[in-house]
Amino acid sequence: MSGPPVRYDPSVEVVANDEAQTIKELSDTLLNISEVTFADSRHAFRSVHAKSHGIVKGELEVLPDLTPELGQGLFSKPARYPLIMRLSTIAGDVLEDSVSIPRAVAFKVIGVDGDRLPGSEASRTQDFLMADGPAFAAPDAKTFLGSLKLLAKMTDKAPELKKALSYVLRGVEGGLETLGGESATLKTLGGHPKNHILGSSFFSQTPIRYGDYMAKMALFPVAPELLALKNARVTVDKDPDALRSAVRKFFSTRGGIWELRAQLCTDLKTMPIEDASVAWPEDQSPYRTVARITAPAQDSWSDNRIRHVDDGMSFSPWHGLAAHQPLGSVMRARKDTYQASSRFRGERNGCPMHEPGALTA
Repeated sequence: MSGPPVRYDPSVEVVANDEAQTIKELSDTLLNISEVTFADSRHAFRSVHAKSHGIVKGELEVLPDLTPELGQGLFSKPARYPLIMRLSTIAGDVLEDSVSIPRAVAFKVIGVDGDRLPGSEASRTQDFLMADGPAFAAPDAKTFLGSLKLLAKMTDKAPELKKALSYVLRGVEGGLETLGGESATLKTLGGHPKNHILGSSFFSQTPIRYGDYMAKMALFPVAPELLALKNARVTVDKDPDALRSAVRKFFSTRGGIWELRAQLCTDLKTMPIEDASVAWPEDQSPYRTVARITAPAQDSWSDNRIRHVDDGMSFSPWHGLAAHQPLGSVMRARKDTYQASSRFRGERNGCPMHEPGALTA
């Protein structure tokens, strides 16, 4: 049963003595991944979430009549904001879609006013980053660093082996799901189902400050056309960019509607701030709708969008309002590491990152 939300207090965050060193090593490892992919392609990609499957423009509507605990920060009053959404997969190298790994979405809300997070004072955007599972792959930044170093050694190596391994792992994961289970590890290594990305729900996995409280965020498809894609399979073995093709085909004739929902922290023991690997129990605190995202039919993969968004923008939970400060070890690590990755891309591609002030075509 859901209890009252826990009020935010700075003491909920506990910084490890060696966290600064961990963040430095994370940044160095991520930049090494970018250096490897740049050496091959002469184009700088993101250190993680390198491959885009679509760039969608739409609108976020903050719903009216939210309860006081939900009407916080960006959601404190009814409003409409333009929005840019980027669909991707998590790897730092650009793989063929037959290597099935977890998917992600990042979206940037434009024209947001209010006290800003350090480093984002000059912009008026609020970013949200999510993946298609409720929990992060590691509890904290230090544990994630160990996994990332192993993945970095495989960047841009043995693509045919990765495809073969993914084929095997998909079969193992499918068997687990038939029995009512699943494995985040198998999905991360290449066993993610070959489902349509637009049928997925996405989760922040890590918490943010939610005004006076704390929350995790999630994005759920609600349009019938999107719900119909929940278990729809995509043939990934013949088209290396099958997901991108599927997204582009969908938006060429149809639009989408999603609900943005908040899961308020009601118990710090079962809903820890510092352990991102724990999915907060929904029976204690369900996800509750605070906004609606709509996107019309459009071309989700144009040259203009590749240039202005994929190459010219960065997405970070540290782009936003102080009322939505990222919380926990993994979120703190994202601040400097994402900035370093953005600088690398801007310098190598000759396209400095920018925060949009309006929605362009």
